[in-house]
Amino acid sequence: MSVTIREVSKRCGLSVSAVSKALNNYPDVSAQTRARVLATAQQMGYYPNALARGLKTNRTYNLGVILVDEMRDSLMHTFFIVVLNAFRREAERLGYDITLINHNIGNTPRTYLDHCRQRNVDGVCLMCVDFYDDEIVAMARDTLPLVTIDHPFGGRDCVLSDNRIGMRALLGYAIERGHRRIAFVHGTPSGVTSARLDAFQDVMREQGIQPPPGYVRPSHYHSTRHAAQEVSALLALPQRPTCILMTDDYSALSGISAIQAAGLRIPNDISVAGYDGVAMIQKIRPQLTTFRQNGEGIGLRAAQRLIARIENPGEPVPAPDIVAGTLLCGETVAAVAGGQPPLAAD
Repeated sequence: MSVTIREVSKRCGLSVSAVSKALNNYPDVSAQTRARVLATAQQMGYYPNALARGLKTNRTYNLGVILVDEMRDSLMHTFFIVVLNAFRREAERLGYDITLINHNIGNTPRTYLDHCRQRNVDGVCLMCVDFYDDEIVAMARDTLPLVTIDHPFGGRDCVLSDNRIGMRALLGYAIERGHRRIAFVHGTPSGVTSARLDAFQDVMREQGIQPPPGYVRPSHYHSTRHAAQEVSALLALPQRPTCILMTDDYSALSGISAIQAAGLRIPNDISVAGYDGVAMIQKIRPQLTTFRQNGEGIGLRAAQRLIARIENPGEPVPAPDIVAGTLLCGETVAAVAGGQPPLAAD
């Protein structure tokens, strides 16, 4: 026989009303009481009736997640899987399920917003999408509660990784190590790309360094094929760079393979840095120099922001949360003995 809320209230020594409020995250219940009720409910194996709870609160306790990257392999995207798992865990802790939102149900095409409405989600997280897509812009203009990751929409909740600080840290480290011929293989147009590219250009300007033509190259995030092509093009320049900053850690691994295929050594002949700080890639030697984004923190805050918006819809929208990361110095950016000679004239 299933455990009832009355049994939980008796065990806690609280009224049924107080237990119900604690389980439903009401603001007039203290954090200590809520934690005690949740722990007791879990120990006793109590699971609230989702249908009854939905009828009472006019919510489904289901959150939509849109996770579709440019290479169409979003569930293989290591960084966003970390974000998604953290988002899911925090949503479940707060009493919500998640549904992945796509374009199709069966063989019938649907817009993202139509799919959200059909699934009757209480809100949606835009985690890895083309934020300039007309469908996504339409969602941002709708009344459905929404949180975005790494792209702010006016009047909407948002969680940002500090991409400017991350790029400044990586580039600053390379410059401290004596590098001046530094190339940057960046991703496709997005808020993330713009932030990193702006930071790269700002630091180079501050340091009085002018990259030669061809040193700043567009690529794709998480694409080993494009990364290898762009690194090969950099190696073919009359004056090749001594350090290459890549779009992400997987692209960095592909770039390293292209460098090694050209008969060059990492980092003795050329240095490479990634971005994201993927834990598995940190096990490879030489250890990749990279900037670790706090995917756990991003996912957790995104769930908290979205659920707070659902449960307190009239509250003012605060400024985006900015989640800091960490520079991992690694072993793939060598120190340049005695500094480098000046860049050749164009």
